[in-house]
Amino acid sequence: MTDDQRSGGRRPSSATGDDLAPVIPLFGGSRSASAQGSGPVVARSSQRDDVRDQPSGVSVGRPFLDVSDIADSSDEPGESVETDDEMRERAEAALLRKLRSRSLSLAEARTVLRGVEGADEIVIEEAIEHFVDLGYLDDAAFADQLVMSAVERRGEGRRAVAETLRKRGIPRDVADMALEALPDDDAERALEFARSKARSVGGKDDEASLRRLAGQLARRGYPSSVALTAARTALREVGIGAGRSRPGPRPMPGVRFTPDE
Repeated sequence: MTDDQRSGGRRPSSATGDDLAPVIPLFGGSRSASAQGSGPVVARSSQRDDVRDQPSGVSVGRPFLDVSDIADSSDEPGESVETDDEMRERAEAALLRKLRSRSLSLAEARTVLRGVEGADEIVIEEAIEHFVDLGYLDDAAFADQLVMSAVERRGEGRRAVAETLRKRGIPRDVADMALEALPDDDAERALEFARSKARSVGGKDDEASLRRLAGQLARRGYPSSVALTAARTALREVGIGAGRSRPGPRPMPGVRFTPDE
């Protein structure tokens, strides 16, 4: 039996490794013509160096792409577009916060809404209509409240009340209706106010006391004739100027008032 027959037809491996399976270079590199020993190892090591030189996340053999060159600012995280409903809700929330601190006319409510960023006229009018339907805005009722407060709490005359309604944005027709309901008792209310202030304005100079008290009444919207009569009457009642008093109102020296409009 020959040596080949004893080994089962298998040839012994040579020490030089000529009969080993060929080593295929990694990453598609071409095999060296002399595929011996360290040849494939050198190719593999060189390829690893290439991998280390590449930025993280970029495939080997592909050009480096700067994503900042193609970034779309509209895709940035956190940026969103506000819907019409969201805008309307934000505007109504701002108006409601204002109404919790004080009552508003429709004109004042529109001013508040125009201060909300992004609110256009459509959003403003829809919010106004909604609050009118809810009863939160009512110019007629608000005018009545203003008249009552001016007359009962501050003792103001008709002129001052009308000016207050104008400044608060109450329409002229609504203001006229509220003033028509006001009793024509300026003289009585002026005298009542003058009596409450007569002693505090009194002094050695009767003329100065009369000017001070009549001026306070005029600033509250009473006509000059009504203010002067009420002031003189209230001062006489507390004994100021009584020595020069005569039946019926008469102007005191040095006191001048412009004619009523």
